[in-house]
Amino acid sequence: MLLLDLNLPGAYGFSALAHLRGSRPELPVIVVSAMDEPHIVRQALAFGANGFVSKCVDAAAIGRDVLAVLRGEMVSPPGIGSEPAVDGAALDAAQRMALLTPQQFRVFGMLCSGMLNKQIAYDLQITEATVKAHMTAILRKLGAVNRTQAVLLAGHLVLDPSELKPPPDGAQ
Repeated sequence: MLLLDLNLPGAYGFSALAHLRGSRPELPVIVVSAMDEPHIVRQALAFGANGFVSKCVDAAAIGRDVLAVLRGEMVSPPGIGSEPAVDGAALDAAQRMALLTPQQFRVFGMLCSGMLNKQIAYDLQITEATVKAHMTAILRKLGAVNRTQAVLLAGHLVLDPSELKPPPDGAQ
């Protein structure tokens, strides 16, 4: 089981959850967050979380919810209605994000933070040619024609759009 916080460095909103669902579909995941508004809870469940636990509840409640998910149950805070969780574009973005390999996901996260290929290469200690190869695969899997379009696709999964930094014009 994985307890996943929505504010992980290098992940944007639900992008880590979407990626996990693609790479480890059998892994039970509970989103743990202080952002427990109904629309966020519904999004987490729609993107594949097995449960949502608010950071505001006591340890005993968290323990009960963890055990429930391990038994195969879905858990969420009381009062979460059945209104639509996310639009089709967001679900499509999540399905595309699930196709990325772990290294592609790292590169994509760095792209979303506004880094250039040479900066990504330096931070990951790989060649710029390797970054370009990853970028080509990322764009293909996301169905994007350029870096800006890929970052905009990530916008469907973020909690705060100001987190994303579009790449500079003509950035490589």
